[in-house]
Amino acid sequence: MKATKKWFAPILALLLVSGIHMQAQGQLTFKNPIIDEDAPDPTVMKAKDGYYYLYSTGDKIFRSPDMVNWKHVGRFFEQGKEPTFVPGVKRCWAPDINYIDKKYVLYFARSIWGGEDSCGVGVAYSDRPQGPFTLARGDGKLFRSFEIGVRNSIDPFYIRDKGRNWLIWGSFSGIYAIELTKDGLQVKPGAQKVQIGGKAYEGAYVYKRKRYYYFFGSKGSCCAGAKSTYTTVVARSKNLLGPYVDKQGRSLLDNHHEVLLHRNAKWIGTGHNGELIKDKQGRTWMPYHAFRADDPQKGRVVNLDLVQWNKDGWPYIENAEPRDEYRKPQF
Repeated sequence: MKATKKWFAPILALLLVSGIHMQAQGQLTFKNPIIDEDAPDPTVMKAKDGYYYLYSTGDKIFRSPDMVNWKHVGRFFEQGKEPTFVPGVKRCWAPDINYIDKKYVLYFARSIWGGEDSCGVGVAYSDRPQGPFTLARGDGKLFRSFEIGVRNSIDPFYIRDKGRNWLIWGSFSGIYAIELTKDGLQVKPGAQKVQIGGKAYEGAYVYKRKRYYYFFGSKGSCCAGAKSTYTTVVARSKNLLGPYVDKQGRSLLDNHHEVLLHRNAKWIGTGHNGELIKDKQGRTWMPYHAFRADDPQKGRVVNLDLVQWNKDGWPYIENAEPRDEYRKPQF
């Protein structure tokens, strides 16, 4: 009996330590999706209050302290104050959030399905990241397809480069860029649009890292549930306005790119990524939407995947497919 007690004590201690370690490890990981409801086309920023905010198609606003645990906190606009510059539209598409000239500035698209010539891009602003947002110049309109001369003018993305404000946008009719005013609320008078990508893409996003600008975009069908073919792709350039090329030097204008993320057995329609966010450990994280293969009716949920960088400076995701679980980012 004494011998049994002698051996039992250290074994019990070891089991307790192992249990605590396993529990701690569990707290240091997260599982996809990070938002388990329909929240397509995510855009993310860290606001002045220290929280992360995510905005999605459908006018939804979420908040998180750590990019993993999210809570719904509001909608873009107060009831009755929604933009109306495209008739027949019930909700905003593909938002893009920014902090410009001491205001939270939200770009968004308005379109009916198939309205390539009538759709357009709008802009609104707020003093608070959780909104509500006020439409710029009363109606919020920045431009519509037939005014700017670009079919399917949706999926706006703002970037500031070398002291100038730019809007990048487009959907399967070419990706374009145009300069904005200092406050970001209008197209700069006299500005001319520049095409930077071919007709295979939408959901454009540009990320500056070291000496390169990286174009991230989505190709394929976004919204066909289990039949969706959305794939996230990448090209790069030494200048914001291009030319963007793939690893072989072939042009994005001719629809050449590298595949960053595609579907797997669990996740379908992996695309329209949000901003790349770097954590305290220097790791780069990318939110994007996808359908669950086992429950596509739930809609496009939000995943978070780790983007790594090879020696040549090209981004990649391991096996170019989503993972179910990661070590939690440290923010």
